[in-house]
Amino acid sequence: MDANTIRKKFLDFEVLKGHKIIQPAPLVLEGDPTTLFTGSGMQPLLPYLLGKEHPLGKRLCDSQPSMRLQDIEDVGDPRHTTVFEMLGNWSLGDYFKEEQIRNFFEFLTKEVGLDPTKIYVTCFIGNKEYGIPKDTEAASIWQKVFEEAGIEAKIAEIGTAESGDKRGIKPGERIFFYDDHENWWSRGGGCESTPIGDPCGPDSEVFYDFGEELQDEAKYGLAHPASDGARFMEIGNQVFMQYRRNQDGSFSELEKKNVDFGAGLERIAAAAIGSFDVFKISLIKPIIEKLEEISGKSYDNNTDEMRVIADHIRGAYLLAAQGLVPSNKTQGYAMRRLLRRAILRALDLGISDNFLAEIVPIVAKNYTTLPDSILTHRETALETMLKEESAFRKTLKKGIKELNKMAKNHKILDGRDIFKLQDTYGFPMELSVEECYREGIELTKNYRKEFEEALKEQRERSQTASKGMFKGGLEDHGEQTIKYHTATHLLLAALQKIVSPDVCQKGSNITADRVRFDFNCNHKLSEEEKQALENQVNEWIEADLPVVFDEYDKDYAKNVLKAHGQFWDKYPEKLKVYTIGDFNNPISREVCGGPHVEHTGTIGHFRIKKEESSSAGVRRIKAVIE
Repeated sequence: MDANTIRKKFLDFEVLKGHKIIQPAPLVLEGDPTTLFTGSGMQPLLPYLLGKEHPLGKRLCDSQPSMRLQDIEDVGDPRHTTVFEMLGNWSLGDYFKEEQIRNFFEFLTKEVGLDPTKIYVTCFIGNKEYGIPKDTEAASIWQKVFEEAGIEAKIAEIGTAESGDKRGIKPGERIFFYDDHENWWSRGGGCESTPIGDPCGPDSEVFYDFGEELQDEAKYGLAHPASDGARFMEIGNQVFMQYRRNQDGSFSELEKKNVDFGAGLERIAAAAIGSFDVFKISLIKPIIEKLEEISGKSYDNNTDEMRVIADHIRGAYLLAAQGLVPSNKTQGYAMRRLLRRAILRALDLGISDNFLAEIVPIVAKNYTTLPDSILTHRETALETMLKEESAFRKTLKKGIKELNKMAKNHKILDGRDIFKLQDTYGFPMELSVEECYREGIELTKNYRKEFEEALKEQRERSQTASKGMFKGGLEDHGEQTIKYHTATHLLLAALQKIVSPDVCQKGSNITADRVRFDFNCNHKLSEEEKQALENQVNEWIEADLPVVFDEYDKDYAKNVLKAHGQFWDKYPEKLKVYTIGDFNNPISREVCGGPHVEHTGTIGHFRIKKEESSSAGVRRIKAVIE
């Protein structure tokens, strides 16, 4: 059964069980500075798990594309990927353990067709220190479910995963009790680190048994579900939020209990085909086959390289299809890193020419069933990735040339040599290190301290050179600067009207002499577009529109007023919103600290002096008021 079919079966199954399908969140959460990417299905739903009522009710489900770059170094083994899809369902104060456990078992065995004798589960062993009992309720339900399927299900009390490595599994055991390192959920981790006031609770994880022969006992010890070995793979986790941590550190039962369930689509698909290797599922195997064709090499003999390439291009495509472009900051840098690592691994396969044009369409085809609500830039995704590939090939050529030249002059390279490559040629440190390993070039023991010292020195020089210079926001609160500030609000509104409603501010630099405004856009503005922008801003200025502000609750500002903002999760609960024009049908409505003019007629004539590229996918307008 292919992964797309499993996704559809899951959503259809959940709907039959009374759930409403919610749209997945984008991988890049707008204005969320706390995380690079959506890392789980529950992340966008956290406010509702914390008590807020969801507009679609108490039973929800979705399939959420997710990305975890903390796993990037693990990609290459059979089960780790940076990008994955999380099938999820939630009960917000509705059903609890019995219905959840039975439903998931039914889905796996009846809908997907997994062999029930290969399913093993874990439960929470309890914590005496905090008075949290063993989750015998979940274990008892599992025993009944297995018994009804004709399967013996003895219970084993393991405790720690390390204890399991030594003990292993006894005949007939199928339900395993572990401590809070394995089977407790809170935003802080285990019981002790659960934040005060937070909901939390035991979880019950579900594993698939791929066979005793896969367990490397010399490396991982005896087989058991929580082992790092290859016999068992977790395919789903049911979190039962039934406790809250009190102010005194103790735990008490919640009156309103929730279920937060997540299952890895890729891992269930691997179980469905009986392969521990998730790279053999339908979402990834066609990519591997194309790499074999391009390189003339086999997957069996080049698994690490092909797994990294397939995973990273898949992740980069999903980011590009959501409108992200490679850059040297935050999410854009992560996307750039994925593409560059993929290209480097392609070199290891002997693929020295551009190859993304042959791979990306395969990835895109695999994701045609994902909603357009998150993949808003499908048409431009390939172009975005090809530009980065071409640019990096040039960087790579220069960087490798200089690296080898350095290696000839110095037997051992240090961190300052690596910094010079980054500073002069844009050749990132991690790529220099990887290339040194690949070419057998020796590095000093100190991959990183010397590099950081050189970087720190450069920053100090830069700060000294720019001392007294304006860096961002408003230079002052003078009359002319305030006029420019209001003009930037009108400019953003004009860009959203004339260029694209998806335009958002990427930075601004406002002085008493001019405004510099950065915005997301993948093309150079035409003369007609620039003139239309200028005309529109001046039309609004001449209309002498009122500019008013008030303070609102954050939720009201975002969801009712539909105010434009960039950092919603960072904003305080009370914030200031500026409205330009008619309040009920405004020209502009933005979250902003101010200050602004009281009416637009005092601004003056707005003129665009220059429009240029700021970085990949970001354009810059420089304008003056005359």
